[in-house]
Amino acid sequence: MEMISSKFFFFFFSTLCLLYGFSNATDIHYCDKKADYDVEVKGVEISPDPIARGQPATFSIAATTGKALSGGKLVIDVSYFGWHIHSETHDLCGETTCPVSAGDFVIAHSQVLPGFTPPGSYTLKMKMFDGNKHELTCITFGFDIGFGSSVADS
Repeated sequence: MEMISSKFFFFFFSTLCLLYGFSNATDIHYCDKKADYDVEVKGVEISPDPIARGQPATFSIAATTGKALSGGKLVIDVSYFGWHIHSETHDLCGETTCPVSAGDFVIAHSQVLPGFTPPGSYTLKMKMFDGNKHELTCITFGFDIGFGSSVADS
């Protein structure tokens, strides 16, 4: 009987962990739903969620590719209530280990948003280009900045 209860407990705990992970998943959308991108994005994790003003935030993007990548660029655009408010470009190799082998990889970017950043809902668009400026993927996803701490509160 003890073996059955421990199996049930393991199954129940595993199911709860999976449900928790899916409940915190960030919905992603491809910019062109008909495009056949060379890089497939599997998911985005934002930590913390919601983001706290003036505190470090990390965006981790799980992806997969069918071919090795020796480098490239990430172009990030941020909108607030539909208004474009920020752009930045990053070297792909600064956000993941290069060269990227065919298969799964993770892009991780951390930064501190200014304490005066308005709370609310934002949209991020990320385009990834290879070294020849060929677009490998383009996704959008939403994220929230909370009313939490700011530099002024410190």
